[in-house]
Amino acid sequence: MEFNYKWLHDPEKININRLEAHSDHKYFRDEEGKDNFQISLNGSWKFSYAAYYEARIRSFEREDFDCSLWEDIEVPGHIQLQGYDKPQYVNVMYPWDGREQVPQGRAPEEFNPVASYIKYMDLNEEQLKERLFISFQGVESAFSLWINGEFIGYSTDTFTPSEFEISHAVRAGKNKIAVQVFKWSAASWLEDQDFWRFSGIFRDVYIYSIPKVHISDIFVKPSLDEKFAKCNMEINVKLLGDEGQFHISIFDKEGNEIKNFQREAISGRFYIELDNPRLWSSEDPYLYTLKISVLDRGNNHQETVIQKFGCRRFEMKNNIMHLNGKRIVFKGVNRHEFSAERGRAITKEDMLWDVLTMKKNNINAVRTSHYPNQSYFYDLCDEYGLYMIDEANIETHGTWAAYAGVITEENVIPGGKEEWLPAILDRANSMFQRDKNHPAILIWSCGNESYGGKNFYEMSKFFKEADDSRLVHYEGVCFDRRYNDTSDMESQMYIHVDDIRRFLKEHNDKPYISVEYAHAMGNSLGAHYKYTELAYEEPLYQGGFIWDFIDQAIYHRNVNGERYLAYGGDFLDRPTDYDFCGNGIVFADRTTSPKLPEVKYNYQDFVLQVSKDKLVLKNRSLFTNTFKYLGELILYREGIEVKRITFDLSVNPGEEGVYPIPEGFIEADTKREFSIVASLKLKEDYPWAEKGHEVAFGEYVIEAVHKEAVEKKLSFELIEGHSNIGVKGKDFLALFSKSRGGMISYEAMGKEFILDAVKPNFWRAPIENDYGNRMPYRLSPWKIISMYSIGQLTSAEDIGDHAEIIYKYTAPYGAEEIEVCTVLYKVYGDGRLVITMATEGNEGLPEMPEFGVMFKLPGEYDNLWWYGKGPEENYWDRNRGYKLGVYENKVKDNFTPYILPQECGNHTEVRKARITDNEGIGIEINMDKKSLNALPYTPHVIENAAHAFELPTAYETVVRIADKQMGVGGDNSWGAQTHEEFLLKASEKRELTFELTFIS
Repeated sequence: MEFNYKWLHDPEKININRLEAHSDHKYFRDEEGKDNFQISLNGSWKFSYAAYYEARIRSFEREDFDCSLWEDIEVPGHIQLQGYDKPQYVNVMYPWDGREQVPQGRAPEEFNPVASYIKYMDLNEEQLKERLFISFQGVESAFSLWINGEFIGYSTDTFTPSEFEISHAVRAGKNKIAVQVFKWSAASWLEDQDFWRFSGIFRDVYIYSIPKVHISDIFVKPSLDEKFAKCNMEINVKLLGDEGQFHISIFDKEGNEIKNFQREAISGRFYIELDNPRLWSSEDPYLYTLKISVLDRGNNHQETVIQKFGCRRFEMKNNIMHLNGKRIVFKGVNRHEFSAERGRAITKEDMLWDVLTMKKNNINAVRTSHYPNQSYFYDLCDEYGLYMIDEANIETHGTWAAYAGVITEENVIPGGKEEWLPAILDRANSMFQRDKNHPAILIWSCGNESYGGKNFYEMSKFFKEADDSRLVHYEGVCFDRRYNDTSDMESQMYIHVDDIRRFLKEHNDKPYISVEYAHAMGNSLGAHYKYTELAYEEPLYQGGFIWDFIDQAIYHRNVNGERYLAYGGDFLDRPTDYDFCGNGIVFADRTTSPKLPEVKYNYQDFVLQVSKDKLVLKNRSLFTNTFKYLGELILYREGIEVKRITFDLSVNPGEEGVYPIPEGFIEADTKREFSIVASLKLKEDYPWAEKGHEVAFGEYVIEAVHKEAVEKKLSFELIEGHSNIGVKGKDFLALFSKSRGGMISYEAMGKEFILDAVKPNFWRAPIENDYGNRMPYRLSPWKIISMYSIGQLTSAEDIGDHAEIIYKYTAPYGAEEIEVCTVLYKVYGDGRLVITMATEGNEGLPEMPEFGVMFKLPGEYDNLWWYGKGPEENYWDRNRGYKLGVYENKVKDNFTPYILPQECGNHTEVRKARITDNEGIGIEINMDKKSLNALPYTPHVIENAAHAFELPTAYETVVRIADKQMGVGGDNSWGAQTHEEFLLKASEKRELTFELTFIS
């Protein structure tokens, strides 16, 4: 048989000569588990690129073909990140949309990159004594394989292994491996995920052999009795070769042998019973090890199979999902495999970082969106404890998205089309067979955003018949209820929390998970807590999975050679969905974003409610007594720690405990503000975090009852000029312009602190959620008002102990002029300014993004100190995970590197702030729990940059003080607005007062 190009256009041509899928169990020549029968082919391969099939180099697979002048390419890796073709990011639409008319089920032909790879390897006579195979762990998207010029096989599924026997084609000495990879095939219609479109050999490639007696597949199925006192293990094995003997041992996590016996080595099943097993869960991911030594009939050792397993039971009881008898709540994330350096060709180090970061931030579950991940990631989830939804490599969003036209059976793939059923069942089987032994997997997912239909029902039936220890998920049934039994749970995406409540009042036949929610695009995750709390209010609602874990941004260089994180369109890729790839709670370079503390807080298993006299601790975990943690109480006086005590707590899962605050712990100073932070920390090192790591906290603020009054009655002079009003004291001068509409100078100790007039501000640089709900269009009057309102000086008076200067601000709105606000300056002889901005409200205007003032300081004042929420940026609807405290940084460090510049760097509940130069000279701002933002740029400058490198060199510090800024929202990024209670209604009266003074 020879490769046939027509296969690329045939949905039913799934593979040629590919081996049956099997478990990813590990087997070794030795008892110690060191020699794994493998020869890695990772590394440098010879490479040739063609833009389409007819342009390829022909006969490259022949043994006599000379490839010595070809370029080198690294495997694993994407060709688009190594100088060939270009990365392309699209979300819903297919990547060829508008460029070529491609009938459904066919591959593009005018542009469909072909990657030809060649690798030489040496084999010796000893190696040829065993059967040899080649394994491709991931190739995108279809490929053909030749060995020594002989056609071996063809395969199409990108994200599960493709393996072929090559025993008949290899020889002692040099062997030639030739692979031809096609970027798109008929199978690409099933791979329309929201991600970068790459191609190439992007996962490991290796040769492996098997001994003459070999376990080719194993399925370890633990089941627990009703009292969880016994674990009955059913072990199914498939044996290749002669019969022999199995020597079977079970070891606990500490390496102690707890079972051992022998049996005849044949294909079939056998059973092992464990008494009083330690159960596997995310909270305690306890793994046993099954070890099978395989001997031939002559008692010669052939191989050692090592398979870890966990004893756990996942089931549906009374329409609620339970793990080991307890109602489970998923505190999850969706996760693409991604790296800014390597795309989806991620490393083991990347995977470990991801898992550790999830564990440290109270994430207990992950969905492999939207394809099977590398096997090593499943090992990590087993070991460290993450519940998994394992998802098949199927998404056909572009065939049924609303904007593509009316949804019909004819449009939708796979729907009920018979020609697609073999492919999707094959993908289901390949995922199931490889991953079935991982205890972390609780749910099989049929795929993502591919509408509904009979084919998914058939896929669900396959999972249920093959595996009764897990449940099956498919979100698409909510669009097509004809096959509602496809999914064991309801799992709609991006639904408002109130709509979930309404749905569950009418439908109580299934549990509900938000399989995608809290769209974390850019500055987002507002009101996330509403969803996490719903899981404890409504039993049928069992949590959700944030979209998503990591930004999909790729390192690129601009025209000046500067490296930056690029998004769709930056590679001149068209069509594209631009910056929609930046949805992560961590950045693409694997640094954490300021959204992550909110996730950690909302996902914590322990609620610590602190008051003056007691701590109430609610244990929401399923299996963990709080005694494993160290309790800690810290008392802060205006953000500075003054006292700390530690203590033990013992609260069982599902219960709560009350602990009195020790007498004398709180100081009796009513002129100062105090806060108490109650914390739970690890008592000892864990595999995922060190001793002292905080897993949960709660905070209580004791406000000052009698605030210290400032008594500095110094004389001043009110100077009436032709163009300005001056207020002059011993060490300062404040100038108020009659024409420029505000304070234009604040000079003290020979230093000028104001670069431009202090002015009202009602605008923020739109965040991506704002763009999605058309905020810049809807609320555009406030940008105009912010930029072009006119401030008229209405009075300037000497009141006795201070001067008062008042401005009235007006702006055009439609055919009218409206009064926007007034700003009152009280200037005292010691240089203090008390500034009050007020409005009576304006009927008919839309909600305002911000109500505050903005002014600029010279750039040398670039040190920020504040007493408020921090240290990360936080917002009105996203500030639960940030502690009240004293923090400091450089002004530039408040600029958050979202891939699209946008509103960032805000801090809520600020009481006091200082902005100084390196000598400590600057200004101090006192306010009553207001919002503070200090950045090198105005909102208008940020808004006009598509990338951070487009922002100008910073020469100023822009300060915004606001009564409030509207929340960031985050239910979705394509229409959902900020929740009602986090909006600033234009019709309401509003007032902002703060105090400004100079410091040295």
